[in-house]
Amino acid sequence: MIIALFLYLQSIACWLGGIVFFSFFVAPAIFSGIIQLPEAGKVISTIFPRYYLLGYVAGTVAFVLAAYFTVVKQAHLSWGVTAAFLALALGLTFYAGLVIRPRVDAIRTVAEEQNPDPARKAEFDRLHRLSVYLNGAVLLLNLAAVAGTARALTPRG
Repeated sequence: MIIALFLYLQSIACWLGGIVFFSFFVAPAIFSGIIQLPEAGKVISTIFPRYYLLGYVAGTVAFVLAAYFTVVKQAHLSWGVTAAFLALALGLTFYAGLVIRPRVDAIRTVAEEQNPDPARKAEFDRLHRLSVYLNGAVLLLNLAAVAGTARALTPRG
């Protein structure tokens, strides 16, 4: 049980840490103007597959172990709620990485063009905004899962 808890805590820490580091440090640094926009887009496009892979692997491990703890600790609702938060976050991560990201990559160059096609530019902006919202939702769901974990691990008495 202690090894499972260790792996669970490591996976949720890696997933949440990756989201925070990318969202608040990497992306702002890349788009701060130090790198020209076309190159910044290429850097982000190179990072994203690894970023989402981290979410897929760490999220799957965290969810599976939270579900396991839900079954083992049958009377403990906090694990069930935590598993639900992680399932939703994992679903959003897969959607963002497997559906939204390829669509953004397919039209990414429109953001770099001098006179972009207005319809393609609007589609890029919409998809980018959706990607940001999904990332924010996954961040909040991970924070909720951490809170649920804290509640589940708090001794009763």
